[in-house]
Amino acid sequence: MFRNGGAKKQCLMLAAGHSSRMGAWKMLLPWGSSVVLDSALDNALSFCDRVILVTGYQGARLRQRYTGRARITVCHNENYIQGMFSSIRCGARRLVPGDFFVVPGDMPLLTRDIYAALWQHRYHDCCLVPEYGGGRGHPVLLPADMREVILQAHNDANLKDLINARGRRSVLVASPSIHWDLDTPDQYQQLLRVSLKSGHTF
Repeated sequence: MFRNGGAKKQCLMLAAGHSSRMGAWKMLLPWGSSVVLDSALDNALSFCDRVILVTGYQGARLRQRYTGRARITVCHNENYIQGMFSSIRCGARRLVPGDFFVVPGDMPLLTRDIYAALWQHRYHDCCLVPEYGGGRGHPVLLPADMREVILQAHNDANLKDLINARGRRSVLVASPSIHWDLDTPDQYQQLLRVSLKSGHTF
């Protein structure tokens, strides 16, 4: 029997950073006929009922772009300069009770099947991490009680340590895209080529 059988599927998506290694702000870089963050959001919403989009740097641009869009809640982290965990905590405040995904906004090739594979294993009552080719990636699916763990953690905490302390289980998935984020111009160009070659629909 699944926990939270009728629970809403919610996703916390992080889009607050400077993209310093990219040399350009990656969230609104062109991606097919759209932009990187649009693709990441569309993929998450193909499975999830709701996405909490955490903004920081260039927050006003993202608020203008996404406020009012169905099933997206924009949450601005005024302390984003303190690092990723501050954005996770900001978004966690907007969660409703239930399990939740956490994913970076710079992963435009994640598929619905990856979210679904994690969701199908949520009865294990631990943190679920996708695995492909012997390596773990994103998104992660966290049990409902991790919201309070995140909110009560020290400011210098990080999610990986909290997941390890809570208990983690890997879920094998069929796609290497769980490893594909966009940190550098070379990675961006490489993933554009991968997407076109694979026939990924933008």
